[in-house]
Amino acid sequence: MAIGELLVQKKLITPEQLAHAQSQRAGTSERIDQVLVRSGAVRERDLLKIYAEDLSVNIVELSESDIDAELLKLVPSRIVHKYGLMPISRNGRGVKVATSDPYNMYAMDELRSAINMPVEMVLATRAEINKMIKAFYGVGGDVLQQMVQERDELEVIDERSVESDDLDVQMARDASVVNLVNELLVEAIDQRASDIHFEPFEDDFRVRYRIDGVLHIANVPETIRKFQNAIVSRIKILAGLNIAEKRLPQDGGFKLKVHGREIDVRCSVIPMAFGEGIVLRILDKTTVKLDLNNLGMEGDTFNTFIELINRPHGIILVTGPTGSGKTTTLYAALSAIVSPELKILTIEDPIEYYLDGINQVQINAKIQLTFARALRSFLRHDPDVVLVGEIRDKETAEVAINASLTGHLVFSTLHTNDAVSAATRLIDMGVEPFLISSSVEAVMAQRLVRTICKTCKEPYVPQDSDMLPRDFELRPGEILSRGVGCRECRGTGYAGRRAVYELLVMNDELREMIVERKSASQMLPIARKFGMRMLREDGWRLVRAGITTPEEVVRATKA
Repeated sequence: MAIGELLVQKKLITPEQLAHAQSQRAGTSERIDQVLVRSGAVRERDLLKIYAEDLSVNIVELSESDIDAELLKLVPSRIVHKYGLMPISRNGRGVKVATSDPYNMYAMDELRSAINMPVEMVLATRAEINKMIKAFYGVGGDVLQQMVQERDELEVIDERSVESDDLDVQMARDASVVNLVNELLVEAIDQRASDIHFEPFEDDFRVRYRIDGVLHIANVPETIRKFQNAIVSRIKILAGLNIAEKRLPQDGGFKLKVHGREIDVRCSVIPMAFGEGIVLRILDKTTVKLDLNNLGMEGDTFNTFIELINRPHGIILVTGPTGSGKTTTLYAALSAIVSPELKILTIEDPIEYYLDGINQVQINAKIQLTFARALRSFLRHDPDVVLVGEIRDKETAEVAINASLTGHLVFSTLHTNDAVSAATRLIDMGVEPFLISSSVEAVMAQRLVRTICKTCKEPYVPQDSDMLPRDFELRPGEILSRGVGCRECRGTGYAGRRAVYELLVMNDELREMIVERKSASQMLPIARKFGMRMLREDGWRLVRAGITTPEEVVRATKA
C-alpha cells in the first residue's frame, strides 16, 4: 500500500489532505510523504512510526552520550553530509546508523560499501540527526577538508594556470576546494545532470542539479557558504574567465575526462545581489542518442519527418523552449541524411556536439560573425543542407528563407510554444508572409517528458477519474503505470526522458492563411483537420503505453 493511502488508513491525514499534497507534488521530484511533512499535514515523528511498522526498524532518541566518537573516524563525513546519516555505535550486527529517510537505500548501500561493514538502520527525526552532525562534525572549514577526498575519476583537460595574489584565487588553489568542485562535478555527471546551478543568497550558497529537466538540491554541508568566493574562483579558472571581473556576465567552458570519457562543460557567470551565480551546462555525448529511431517518434510522425528531411529544398523548423531537445532532434536528422553525396554545413552558438562528415562553424559576436553573416558566406560554399542554430531576428530569417528558395534544405530552431505559432512569430519579426508561405515546409514542436523508472515501475488502476486531467479520457478498467520511487531514480519514480512531438506539414490552405496573416488560433483547426496531433495528445499516447504519467504530461505541456 502506498504511504499516502496508509496515512489515510491510520487517520493521520484526511483524503482531502492527501489530494492536496498530490496536487502540490505534481511536476516535482518530492515524494508524497515529504510533501505532507513540509506542508505540516503530518508530523515527522508520526511518519517515523509508520516507517518503523512498515520496515520493522526501531525509532531512537539521539543524545551525544550515545555516539561512539571512534566510529566517526571510519565513516566518510562526505556520506554523512550528503545523505543526512548519523553513525551511532557498533554492535554484533555491524554499525548502527540513524536516518530520517529509510527509503533511500542508495545511501545505505554507499555507506556499506565505504566502510565494508554491515549497517543496521534506525530512525530519528531530521532535526535530531542534524544536531548530532553539527555537534560531532563541526561547522568549521575543516569539514570541507574531511568531506572531499582525492578522486581519480576526474581530470581537467588543458587546465589554465593563473598567477594572482588575490586571496580568493589562493583559496581556489587549495586542495580542499579543488576536490570539492571535482566532487560536485563527478556527482552531477553520475546523476545524469544536464546542469549544475551555484546560487548565492544572503545566508546560503545553494547547489542544485537539473536531472531529467527538474532541479534537485545537492546535499552539501552548510559550511560551503564560507567557501563561496573560492568555489566561484575555482570554476572561473577552469573556464578561462577573468577572475577579477565580478560586475559583468561572463561565458566560457572547459573539458573534463570523467570515468574515461571526455565531457564538455559550458559555464555562464552572472553577478547577483549576494555574489556571482554560476550555471554549468554538462554536454556528455555518450548520453545523447543522435539517432532518429531512438528519439521516440512513431507512426505517421516518424514517416513524415523522414520524408521531410530528404526533400531537396525548403525550411524545416523545430520549436520549443530552451532545454526541450530541439538541437538533439536536428542533430539526429542530420546524422540520418549525412552521406558523401551531400555537403552539410551548420552555424551554431555554440557547437554542442561534433558530428562526423558535417562542417560546423561557431558564431562569434565579438568579431561580428553572426548567424546571418555566416549563412551568407555558407551559400558560397556550395552546400546542399544548412543548419542554422536559431532564427533570432529578421535578418537571419530572411537569409535562411532566401537560401531555401535558391535550392537549399535549411534546418533551424525557433522559440514558440507550438507549431502553428511559428509563422506568426516570423511575421512579428518583420518577415514578409509570402516569403514564409513559399519557403517553410514543416514545423515540429516538441517537449521532453520524464519516463517512468523501470526498476520501481508498477501498474495501477486509477480509482478517481477526477484526479486525472480533463482532456485525458480514462477508459473503464484501463491500467496505467507509475514509479513508486527507488534508489535508482533517487525516489522520484522517473528515470530518463522522452520527447513528445507536434508535426505541422504545410499545405495550400495553410499557406494561403499565412499570406492573409491569419492568427495561430485560426490556423489550428485547419492543421488539425489535416491530421496534426497535438503535443498533449502525443503525451497521452505515452501514458497509455506505460512510458510516462499523466502528471508528467501536464507538467510539460499545456491543454
